[in-house]
Amino acid sequence: MRNLDSIKVIGFDADDTLWINEPFFREKEAEFAQMFSAYGDTKSLIEKLHQIEIGNLKTFGYGIKNFTISMIETAIVITDGKVNAPAIQEIIELGRAMTDHPVVLLNNIAEALDYLYLKYRLILVTKGDLMEQERKLRLSKLEKYFHHIEIMSEKHEENYQKLVQRLDILPEQLLMVGNSLRSDIIPPLNIGCKAIHVPFETTWIHEQVSNPQLDPERFQEISTLHELLDIL
Repeated sequence: MRNLDSIKVIGFDADDTLWINEPFFREKEAEFAQMFSAYGDTKSLIEKLHQIEIGNLKTFGYGIKNFTISMIETAIVITDGKVNAPAIQEIIELGRAMTDHPVVLLNNIAEALDYLYLKYRLILVTKGDLMEQERKLRLSKLEKYFHHIEIMSEKHEENYQKLVQRLDILPEQLLMVGNSLRSDIIPPLNIGCKAIHVPFETTWIHEQVSNPQLDPERFQEISTLHELLDIL
């Protein structure tokens, strides 16, 4: 990556970049599949859940609410409408347990933000349900580091362009950091920003991208967020 001196603002994704998120969904998927094991094997049940969940994104958006509604809908589909009220209540409790889960920061996040906060304007750029993201940010105790917080319904190029305009900067002055190539890296690169990919151990199927062609002058991949300190 070149021309790092032009960077004025660093944008951070939240879920699976600052704190753990996706593994909690995978745990509940496994519990859901176990509940309905009489109707199929784990792989096929989870694939059906993913199909319905992704289909519901335009209606219900990202996050626990969509996930819970999609589990209920999947249960109705796989049981041909025979799922009973106690089972639906159990699914609701799976979702409720996720909203009650503590926020677990990834290693050395606060230390990295402490350092970068003194050199750059830091912003949080996340997507999903407003209440859910606000709750996680509050519990994370990281809000103090961010000059601006942006909770998008979807991370596409148009919304990144609007973000740059609101910040009153040029695209090349924004460095976006995140774990999702689809949401955090490719859209900002496409409007002229720089981006650093920090892969996480688990990536939701909807966020996966195969063999993207990324400009090495404006893109870099690192293993941990702490490596960002060596680059900047």
